[in-house]
Amino acid sequence: MEGDDFTPEGGKLPELKLDARQAQGFISFFKKLPQDPRAVRLFDRRDYYTAHGENATFIARTYYHTMSALRQLGSSSDGISSASVSKAMFETIARNILLERTDRTLELYEGSGSSWRLTKSGTPGNIGSFEDILFANNDMQDSPVIVALFPVFRESQLYVGLSFLDMTNRKLGLAEFPEDSRFTNVESALVALGCKECLIPADCEKSIDLDPLQNAIRNCNVLLTERKKADFKSRDLAQDLGRIIRGSVEPVSDLLSQFDYAVVALGALLSYAELLADDTNYGNYTIEKYNLNCYMRLDSAAVRALNIAEGKTDMNKNFSLFGLMNRTCTVGMGKRLLNRWLKQPLLDVNEINNRLDMVQAIVENPELRQGLRQQLKRISDIDRLTHSLRKKSANLQPVVKLYQSCSRVSYIKGILQQYNGQFSTLIRTKFLDPLEAWMTENRFGRFASLVETAIDLDQLDNGEYRISPLYSSDLAVLKDELSVVEDHINNLHMHTASDLDLSVDKHLKLEKGPFGHVFRISKKEEQKVRKKLTSNYIIIETRKDGVKFTSPKLKKLGDQYQALFSEYTSCQKKVVDDVVNVSGTFSEVFENFAVVLSELDVLQSFADLATSCPVPYVRPDITASDEGDIILQSSRHPCLEAQDSVNFIPNDCTLVRGKSWFQIITGPNMGGKSTFIRQVGVNVLMAQVGSFVPCDQASISVRDCIFARVGAGDCQLRGVSTFMQEMLETASILKGATDKSLIIIDELGRGTSTYDGFG
Repeated sequence: MEGDDFTPEGGKLPELKLDARQAQGFISFFKKLPQDPRAVRLFDRRDYYTAHGENATFIARTYYHTMSALRQLGSSSDGISSASVSKAMFETIARNILLERTDRTLELYEGSGSSWRLTKSGTPGNIGSFEDILFANNDMQDSPVIVALFPVFRESQLYVGLSFLDMTNRKLGLAEFPEDSRFTNVESALVALGCKECLIPADCEKSIDLDPLQNAIRNCNVLLTERKKADFKSRDLAQDLGRIIRGSVEPVSDLLSQFDYAVVALGALLSYAELLADDTNYGNYTIEKYNLNCYMRLDSAAVRALNIAEGKTDMNKNFSLFGLMNRTCTVGMGKRLLNRWLKQPLLDVNEINNRLDMVQAIVENPELRQGLRQQLKRISDIDRLTHSLRKKSANLQPVVKLYQSCSRVSYIKGILQQYNGQFSTLIRTKFLDPLEAWMTENRFGRFASLVETAIDLDQLDNGEYRISPLYSSDLAVLKDELSVVEDHINNLHMHTASDLDLSVDKHLKLEKGPFGHVFRISKKEEQKVRKKLTSNYIIIETRKDGVKFTSPKLKKLGDQYQALFSEYTSCQKKVVDDVVNVSGTFSEVFENFAVVLSELDVLQSFADLATSCPVPYVRPDITASDEGDIILQSSRHPCLEAQDSVNFIPNDCTLVRGKSWFQIITGPNMGGKSTFIRQVGVNVLMAQVGSFVPCDQASISVRDCIFARVGAGDCQLRGVSTFMQEMLETASILKGATDKSLIIIDELGRGTSTYDGFG
């Protein structure tokens, strides 16, 4: 993360070694690259990476926090600065640029001398090229979305055509709506979609002021990318979509005919993401009409005021609503859905109550709660595994992990079937019926048969993914030879244990890793056998977890095993490709499993939070927006009460229609005014997401949006004072809000004279 100390162990950086001719060739190539102030360009030197010019300075200052990391490449007259980057540091830089920052893009080059080519490029909205690096050791917590906007004036009204692309879930969407001068609808849409990058035309109509649009995009912490207006076109769009959209082309044409401006935004999006250039996209995307009125609208100020998203400076996970509510068990899927739900609170009372019914069922049934948690922990990230199957470099590992994850569904189904409470019908229609439909012989059953027939599942315990030897006589012969070598290695394991007077497995372990087959003993045991170990065996490495060593016999047998295994892998390659390709045709089954399981995961997460807090949460009573009030008895701020050593004092809030619908909160500094008004917003948001709330009793009338104005600083670069900024933001809220909105304003009118503030 930016701001941390990333200096490598020992303080030594990889050293770039080029002779004068090689250096001159590279400098010549580097200086011919097109200028892009946003791009961070890294060059793959096999064992490490390098950055040059302004990028080297950026990396030295941002990640090493010292300019001493810079080196000069070439002569002083035409030389360039250079910084070396280890592989571990490269992963850190990639995660920071693509997952945390929104002002940079990343490019990776491969080659040598003066001949280099761009092999990978990524932006915060399009991370596909770097997924293997970004999520090798971390869950994917969010699905980055790219949005394209096309603003236009028609009949004295500003309209915006919007399209979005979610490459993780392979989804496209379109929307069209009238807009005000502050682009409040755009801001709400960017928040709800979880947008990371936004495309706009570089040269709009002169009557459109783009400054407020650009400010709205930056407020949402989104990378702004300008494209030529010529890229915003809809020519041949239906034909292009017909190649990548699942199903027939007629519904796509019907959908496109409903829009005038969103289609040109979608055309720019397809061109920018180059979806047609990758044939693995063909027939795998879905497209939908996006309705801004389906979810509660949130502006960027509300997201910050309610601490919805995790912050880079959060000292613990409970500082944010996402961190507090994230009790999910699945790898990645549940986290991404929770992230989306928090930015898309529901408006439909029945849908909200359906979620609350499920949470209540899990809260009231500890066996159901524990059973779901135990099984969901064994579920891998089905979305990403399905995505990896479509890659041409896919292997058997995602196939096996999908099989193992989907095999847990029968256990989850059994746990749900044991529930016989008041919400049995809901559980049956919402979860059991879909799971049973997808578990049939014609769907998951066919995939399970393929895996069980084609893959040698007995070898999974050894960490090996092999095609079953029954598939061909050649594989059967190699399997027998591998078994013979394995038997010799196991016999040697027992003989070595006897020689060192150690028990097999308990004290002397046999492992496979980067060094091949090795023995490992603890440091404590090593002291007992040190004399014999140093004289008769070869010590490979000593670490905290023990000492790894080998012997001439084990090394010889390990080499034999590796040679046979490589031959087996080569022999099975054609079959592996066939199995992977056939498995990819079941993606619709996997996607449906992922939807059901991730929703179950988030709901059990809500239930776990409601029951595990010091003061249990309660189910809110939800009423329609045109009836009922907001009444919170003994309400608390969930993030604040979860902090250590905090004794939270509950507060009542009574917002009664026509009586106390507008409230002014006064009190001394540090009296809790800001906390109180924020906790009202947080409780309303949690209720409309479908979660229990931190109150003794709660009745909540559904709100169509939450707008906030909390804190403001001088915007001197734009010639706007603190007071003026507050007035502009408040004016924007008044334009966008309705009689069904919840508005939170903290300290309005401060920063100038008392009389101006009063005015």
